[in-house]
Amino acid sequence: MKNNMHTPGNNMAGLFTLSIRLVVGWTYFSAFWRRVILADKLDPDAAGYIGEKFNHFLPNALGIKPIIEHLVTHPEQLWLSMVIFTIIEAIVGLFIMLGFFTRLMSIGVFGLAAGILLGSGWIGTTCLDEWQIGVLGIASGFTLFLSGSGSYSIDHWLINRKKKFTHTKWFAWLGSGELPLKNLKPWVFGGAMAILFLTLFTNQVFHGGVFGKLHNKSVKPKIEISNAEVENNILQFQVYRTEGADVYGSFLIGIQLCDAEGNVLFERNGDQLAVFPVDQIANHYVAKVKPGKHSLVVPLGAKADLAINVRGIDLENNQQYTLKLIDISGMEWESKVKM
Repeated sequence: MKNNMHTPGNNMAGLFTLSIRLVVGWTYFSAFWRRVILADKLDPDAAGYIGEKFNHFLPNALGIKPIIEHLVTHPEQLWLSMVIFTIIEAIVGLFIMLGFFTRLMSIGVFGLAAGILLGSGWIGTTCLDEWQIGVLGIASGFTLFLSGSGSYSIDHWLINRKKKFTHTKWFAWLGSGELPLKNLKPWVFGGAMAILFLTLFTNQVFHGGVFGKLHNKSVKPKIEISNAEVENNILQFQVYRTEGADVYGSFLIGIQLCDAEGNVLFERNGDQLAVFPVDQIANHYVAKVKPGKHSLVVPLGAKADLAINVRGIDLENNQQYTLKLIDISGMEWESKVKM
């Protein structure tokens, strides 16, 4: 006689994962709640626009960088993607909490968590915030797929009252109940090992957390300088902020052009950079380099071409010159200048 504990209508594994279901569900549904109900974070012109946050992921994203770069260079597509993404988070989060089509929604949890992990797993100023959210979300999604929902779920109500509809293989795969597999152990073990491998791999790639030297790319700002040249008395160069905290920008308080001996031939200080002409900044993405109150602000993930008039400075083609950027933290970045 079959043990009643394992019948579709009395799924104890699904009951045991109730707390995971509720917490994970709220984690994703709350993203919709914050962006739409508590504040308008889907407005491209408002402070805190989610698209700019998405731009912050770009510099060190793993595997999905081309997708992110395409979206942040196409603002209309980015906005539409953020709206769709938010709607998906709302549906997945709400349905997981309600236990409605639990296994289908658990695939959504897995996918959303994987996107967080690959896009922003490297971000986290004090702890490995986004990486932990990502890997725990993936593990939770896998667990919820295996368990489905038990008591206190719509799936459970449907299984007990709509048996013709729910006692089918397709509902077992998409909703809840006993999975139609003869031997689950290899699938559980294989899936768990794959998730463990992904956890260790991303922990090492993003943070050096398995072996070697630990690193956190969210602590100190880093700006990459490229294409520095002087042409027709115009100093042109590209800046790209690839590291540092995502919650505030790098604050440039100095731009210097130096000769081979280190003598400063040209300089712009913080007050001058605070009124840097916006028509001399060509931003590539939605996260924009722009003048701030006391400096030139470079948000995480921002890339821009800058142009500065250096007319009146005696520059010779056969000499070597260096461009230096100075952050308010004291950090400096240099690049050779092509004449």
